[in-house]
Amino acid sequence: AAPTMTTDGKKVYVIFATGDVAALDLNGQQIWAKNLGVPDNHYGHSSSLLLYNDLLLIQYDHNEGQHLIALRASNGDEAYNTPRTEVQISWASPILIDTGDRKEIVLNSAPFVVSYDPLNGQELWRVDCMYGEVGPSPAFADQTVFAVNDLAILAAIKVEDKPAIVWEYDEDLPEASSPVATEDLLFIATGFGPVSCFDVKTGEQYWLQEFDDGFYSSPIVVGDLVYLIDKKGVTHIIKADKQFEMISKPSLGEEVVTVPAFMPGKIFIRGSKNLYCIGN
Repeated sequence: AAPTMTTDGKKVYVIFATGDVAALDLNGQQIWAKNLGVPDNHYGHSSSLLLYNDLLLIQYDHNEGQHLIALRASNGDEAYNTPRTEVQISWASPILIDTGDRKEIVLNSAPFVVSYDPLNGQELWRVDCMYGEVGPSPAFADQTVFAVNDLAILAAIKVEDKPAIVWEYDEDLPEASSPVATEDLLFIATGFGPVSCFDVKTGEQYWLQEFDDGFYSSPIVVGDLVYLIDKKGVTHIIKADKQFEMISKPSLGEEVVTVPAFMPGKIFIRGSKNLYCIGN
């Protein structure tokens, strides 16, 4: 199972490369399970689950068809299944955004970034800006969706009455790592080393820093710091600022290609061999 599970605090929801989806209680007992059909996917299914109200949302894009599927979290029954027209297979995960007027679920794929109503699966808008085999999930800040893929572009899509690209960038782009944004700054990390920081509103590149090892893990902003783990398991703790400043770079001593999970006082990291909890 490459996708990250999700939870409502009462149940845990999981999806596997076989297309099996299940809900478990916190003791690990199965509550319900169903199969969506084995995905025809040459890298394996990797899109993570997203929970909204009582809906378990699944970006199910593979060679036999692309769909946004919503299952009832309570019992696994299908709430809706929206065909995603004119898009290709994708390995990205959906994100939920709040524009102030409504909630939207945004999916990254080639060639379109598409937004849907999470309650009924109705398409709200689409922007033609991606190509290639899309892996990074989008980010959202300042009423702007940031979509990116290697050999394509980094597109800043302003979510207004008619969403449109307000700025773009086409160098040193990630093939797996997803962007992260604050109200002012956007960070991207590549699989071959370079990490960049941009102005959210204008696209001005504040800094580009070269690293010896690349990143499959995505950067995470916690307070005024960015945590970014390279493939060799070194966590680069960087100041979330217009000026590049390295705070610390502790090493786990084993490879990491996953995204860390943060809770109050604790960080969870899945390495190639071990699960780590770092904290007091």
